[in-house]
Amino acid sequence: MSHEHRDDVGDRLGMWIFLYTEILLFGGLFVLYSVYLHHYEEAFSTGSHHLNIVLGTLNTLILLTGSFCVASSLSAVRYGKQRLAEILLWCGVGSGVLFLFNKYLEWSAEIGGSPHLAQAEKGEAIFYSLYYVTLGLHGLHVLIGSTVLAVLAVWVHRGKINSERFVALENGGLYWHLVDIVWIFIFPLYYLLL
Repeated sequence: MSHEHRDDVGDRLGMWIFLYTEILLFGGLFVLYSVYLHHYEEAFSTGSHHLNIVLGTLNTLILLTGSFCVASSLSAVRYGKQRLAEILLWCGVGSGVLFLFNKYLEWSAEIGGSPHLAQAEKGEAIFYSLYYVTLGLHGLHVLIGSTVLAVLAVWVHRGKINSERFVALENGGLYWHLVDIVWIFIFPLYYLLL
């Protein structure tokens, strides 16, 4: 076993441990959501109906497209198609930026122009608190993930990531996919609640 191979195994293991802690973080928020949903089911449903399902759906498609681009970039690198991998990573970055821009538009409308936030009763106030904390934390992860993808795109361009050495791209891709998976849970919990 070469020294480089041992480092790769350690890098991969470290990333999986880090992802596990991220799952615990969001998992805790989802458990908290479930407990409060049980106590304030009607208020959570009312709060959910005030969210913009069109932007929520659009953001789901954007993140899934970004995830496809990131996964495809890894395949491109493995086949020695550096330029294609770089383009696909920049598309992933673009999906993150577009997601955050849509979230900005959505939150601007919700916070600035919606009287229901100020008049929310206890259950709805809890719903909105969880909504803003969970989605704000997710947005931070999208920002970090987009930054990581940009760095990886530069590394691919410079040849630091290539068909022989791509563990950093694998790990960055895993982080981006985690961001997508978390959104796949957020979307139905907050936007599709009946």
